[in-house]
Amino acid sequence: MNGSEPELPAERTSIYVSDERNAIRWLLGRLEVRSWKHGAYAAACLGAALLIAYAPGHAGLSPDARHALFILVFAAGLWLTEAIPAFAVALVVMALEILLLGGLGRPGHKGVEYTRFLAPWAHPLVWLFLGGFVLGHGAARTGLDRWLAERVIAVFGRTRRGLLFGLMLVGFALSMFMSNTAAAAMLIAIAAPMREGLDAKDPMRRAIVLSVPIATNLGGMGSLIGSPPNAIAASAVEAASSRPLDFARWMLVGLPPAALLLGVAFWMLSRGVPLAEKGAAVAAARKAATEGQRLPNWRRLVVMITFFTTLALWSTDALHGIPTPVVSFLPITVLSAIGVLRAQDVRGLGWDVLLLLAGGLALGAAVQETGLSSWLVSALPVSGASRITLALVLAYAVVVISNFMSNTAAANILVPIAVELGRGHEAVTVVPVALAASAAMCLPISTPPNALAFSTGDLAARDFLRPGVVLGLLAPAVAVAWCALVLR
Repeated sequence: MNGSEPELPAERTSIYVSDERNAIRWLLGRLEVRSWKHGAYAAACLGAALLIAYAPGHAGLSPDARHALFILVFAAGLWLTEAIPAFAVALVVMALEILLLGGLGRPGHKGVEYTRFLAPWAHPLVWLFLGGFVLGHGAARTGLDRWLAERVIAVFGRTRRGLLFGLMLVGFALSMFMSNTAAAAMLIAIAAPMREGLDAKDPMRRAIVLSVPIATNLGGMGSLIGSPPNAIAASAVEAASSRPLDFARWMLVGLPPAALLLGVAFWMLSRGVPLAEKGAAVAAARKAATEGQRLPNWRRLVVMITFFTTLALWSTDALHGIPTPVVSFLPITVLSAIGVLRAQDVRGLGWDVLLLLAGGLALGAAVQETGLSSWLVSALPVSGASRITLALVLAYAVVVISNFMSNTAAANILVPIAVELGRGHEAVTVVPVALAASAAMCLPISTPPNALAFSTGDLAARDFLRPGVVLGLLAPAVAVAWCALVLR
């Protein structure tokens, strides 16, 4: 940062104290149940979880495994109904695990140590994601994202279809290394003048808006930090098999299916768009990409060097031996030192996503270490089913579930089951679950990028259905086939 934080005048101290209190009230307000309807949902989830976990029967299920089943069902219900924010569910999961499984107040308890459920907050993947958030912020604040958009539009923006492909390529690439939601918000802002220059009934207008969530959702498949389900799957595979899925290996696994699905999506969206006609849309795209406030050139240069150096180090950890989470400290340190990452920017990073990720890792630990995952698998009618069949069933299940709840939450629930079903070849059953989770986009509420696109007013809910169904049907099959080929 540029020197120390400015000193607060004595007469203004009370104002800042008030601001701190307001911030605390705001945070607590986000945690509270938002209406009687959500309160009813939460009560129903609690009742269902108690009934399912503690009902008579469940032969072979230990007391700790029953507690873990209660936490799993309760969390799944809260995530599905959105009775409280998704990050708050993660905090509830951690608290319940410490209370019910951590042995507090129970002398001689030989269960899981309570610190096991706090450890995910300092998990290497959390630091990896934090580094990704900082990189994304640096790209946005210095105009690096718009620079990339400008370069792509210069190459592809000769025709309407070329412009559409260029926008999708930018969204796809950015969402591999920054928040899908942030990438979608940036692209929608760039596309705004393009949409305004088109008639309301022009198919290009709808195609531009719809391309943003599709490209950013699919781009999340392409890298380890592209989407939280990827990190959850990689962590589970490493814990179960001691074979890490590093940054470069994940790109080998995730990028080809994502690129194939992007091509299918472009074909679907471009069918109704005229092949030629340069027109106002292309000119507006170039104008939008070159506008916007940018920091001085030397800072942009430092951010660019840091950005590509970080990506290079992430992708080549097998050569230099520096773990990818440790590399994340490079952008965190450099961008803080040159003033690109300020105190107010730190407060705006995706802490809710990090909490959700940590809660999911804690939930997976409870399901695994209490033996619940083994019990769940033994209760499933899967005897005789091949590993490929099981992977397909789980991948399609996560697509269906993720259309109605957070794909991170869906992965938190299904990944431990996938690990148990794939014993000996965990990656083949686990990785397709993470990849397929990013292909759930049938509804405006399925993902934040979908909701952002819907908020423009240019799309109806039915516009998401056709591409969402096609990609939702293709993604699991493509992911399973590719993973079976490269992860044998």
